[in-house]
Amino acid sequence: MHFSRAFKTRSLRWLPVFAFICWVGYGAGQSFATEPDVSAVALRAKFAALGKQLRNNQFQRALHLDSAESAEDLQGEIHAVVNYPFAAVNVALNNPAHWCDVLILHVNIKYCHVSSNMAGAVLTVNIGRKYDQPLADTYRVEFNYRGAIATPDYFAVELNAANGPLDTHDYRIRLEATPLEDGRSFLHFTYTYAFGLTGRLAMQGYLATIGRDKVGFTITGKQPNGQPTYIQGVRGVVERNTMRYYLAIDAYLAALATPPRDQLEIRLQHWYNGTEQYARQLHEVERDDYLAMKRKEYQRQQVAR
Repeated sequence: MHFSRAFKTRSLRWLPVFAFICWVGYGAGQSFATEPDVSAVALRAKFAALGKQLRNNQFQRALHLDSAESAEDLQGEIHAVVNYPFAAVNVALNNPAHWCDVLILHVNIKYCHVSSNMAGAVLTVNIGRKYDQPLADTYRVEFNYRGAIATPDYFAVELNAANGPLDTHDYRIRLEATPLEDGRSFLHFTYTYAFGLTGRLAMQGYLATIGRDKVGFTITGKQPNGQPTYIQGVRGVVERNTMRYYLAIDAYLAALATPPRDQLEIRLQHWYNGTEQYARQLHEVERDDYLAMKRKEYQRQQVAR
């Protein structure tokens, strides 16, 4: 397919970011009220159904990742057991201000700030490249935060954005959690978005160039040497970013028991170590470069508006 000169100029700037932006999803416009399985009972039933996959998988942790695509949207989701009590998980992640400290860990998130309007909390998020950038060179997305459900044994939160770059729309980040035995919790994280023609063309451009050799996590076969063959294409894109966000959530939780002055450094190290555990899919920058960039971005996040 041939791209026009104007489209090339506009889209090439955003191709590396577009790979990150694939926050995909079926039913991005649904509300909690229209989803019949929103409950602790349903989530624990899913935990039981995934028992074998959570115990035996390629991730070396109790985690199951899935993805799907249709003609107009994509979806990535993770179910995982975390070694943190439900009360701590609820306090940590059922708060819009804490989500900025989660999101900034992602290599492509350059800034996050929480404000409010008549509808509730709003997260202003700047998306950029995997190196240091002025905010003026990034793309800003406004997420509406909804903490719509909270019971003694279940909570669900959701972030929605109507529009993004390159004709992407209906962004949705959703997390639900319930307690398990022995002080653990079960999380379900979903990452969704939809796209139009411009977004589809941009994705094709990315997959034909800098994303050509990148892979996701779903195993589709074996190579002659016995090594696994991983999924590529748009599902590979969404699987990588779903995992990056899950690792940010895990890193945030991992630092909670430490003194506040140490938490940022622990979160950064934990996130980077997590991505390097899956370096075939997730390695983008060297450790020192990531740490220096994120320390600077975190400081900017405290003062910029």
